[in-house]
Amino acid sequence: MTKKAMILTGIGILIGAISGYAYYHYVGCASGTCAITSKPLNSTLYGSLMGGLLFNMFVKKEKK
Repeated sequence: MTKKAMILTGIGILIGAISGYAYYHYVGCASGTCAITSKPLNSTLYGSLMGGLLFNMFVKKEKK
């Protein structure tokens, strides 16, 4: 994995974590029975995973 790819994926993880926590804070789950949005840790980790995967799609693969 190149340095550029790691930086791009890291930015995606950071943006996803912020978005996940913001989703928990503003939308959340009132009853507490939602698996992802019932706790801020779960929501932040899920957001960071999705952000990392999303931004990793834009990394160009090296040709051999």
